Amino acid sequence: MEREQILLQLKNRLKTSGRLIGVAAGNGAVAKYAVHGHADFILALSSGRFRQMGRSSLAGYLPFTNGNELVMQFAVREIISLNEKAVPILFGLCANDPVIILERYIDQICEVGFSGITNYPSIGVIDGQLREALEEAGLGYQKEIEAIRIAHAKNLFTLAFVFDEQQAEQMVSAGADMICVNLGLTKGGELGAKKVLSLEAGVRLANRIFSHSNAVSKEPVKMLTGGPISTPMDLQYMYDNTDAVGYVGGSSMERIPSEQIITDRIIEFKDTGDYRKDKLLKKMLDGVQKHFDYVEFVQAYVAENYMNEISFHELALVAHVSRTHLSMLFKKNIGCTFPEYLLKFRIGKAITIMKQRHLPLSEVSILVGFKDYAHFSRSFKKIVGLSPKEYMMGTNHESDCNYSDIRA
Repeated sequence: MEREQILLQLKNRLKTSGRLIGVAAGNGAVAKYAVHGHADFILALSSGRFRQMGRSSLAGYLPFTNGNELVMQFAVREIISLNEKAVPILFGLCANDPVIILERYIDQICEVGFSGITNYPSIGVIDGQLREALEEAGLGYQKEIEAIRIAHAKNLFTLAFVFDEQQAEQMVSAGADMICVNLGLTKGGELGAKKVLSLEAGVRLANRIFSHSNAVSKEPVKMLTGGPISTPMDLQYMYDNTDAVGYVGGSSMERIPSEQIITDRIIEFKDTGDYRKDKLLKKMLDGVQKHFDYVEFVQAYVAENYMNEISFHELALVAHVSRTHLSMLFKKNIGCTFPEYLLKFRIGKAITIMKQRHLPLSEVSILVGFKDYAHFSRSFKKIVGLSPKEYMMGTNHESDCNYSDIRA
């Protein structure tokens, strides 16, 4: 697909759904069913292939094999050949590969049927002395910027993974069509990262990066990936508190669901007859045994019941854990207290309603769980920096008064 065609297609999808989803696929099956699920584009990444081998995404960053050759082999045979619906497929290009000439290799990527490239694996995930040594050897992030610039000049679609404000500015200047803030390795599941940013830290980082990106140009589509985002509730929180309009999922789309579904399916077949009646009990016991399920339980409850009165103490009782312990786990994972999270969630929902429906503000406040408008107005101003009326009248959702700038 031509770059202009992709941009028009994504623009139209944003108008209809308001969100974009990219899926990092490690084999043809994942790509095929991602398309069935209406993914907007596919990324062929070396880490995706390693995940299909039962390995961590980190393997894609290590010298176990030639990453570019690995992507070229499996993506051409398994993904491009199955792409009947002409969904854009991006090549995960290791721009620092010392045995390729970037311009020629990007031509080859285009010739075999890819719609564009992304800078993956990225040097941006590496820091410390190794990062310094790589930069000194000319194997730094600048090569990734160069790859995006070359691809853009050849009219290929480009998605840039960025890790800080300066990289965002440089990638926008190079012509990146999408700026995707990489929040690190994804949490969750058997192989997920154990040390990740909290949701609040992810919000702050994304807002800083998007602010710098906007200073150069507001044209690139703003995306998120990795780190604390492993469930739809996590993503909703990021949407409510940043200007991101899309998400790129790898582990969250194929590894974590596969771990859960395959394991449960095997147990169902193994314990036919007894498993179904004990399924709810098993889920409850699993929730008690796994710490991260406590937080996911609270997030899921808020997502379903934010319009009602919610007692954190009662949630702790339902989870069979002390209120103090649940509070500690919640703040560690999310990065803020439960009352702060609930308030931001409700304000985020209010903004969504205000954008989509023409309702009296007093009615909006009731729909998101506030008992009186005065409390809603004070809370809204505390989070957004403007009263609900000022937000509606002054911004019209499209003015220079950018919500992410206020939050940052």
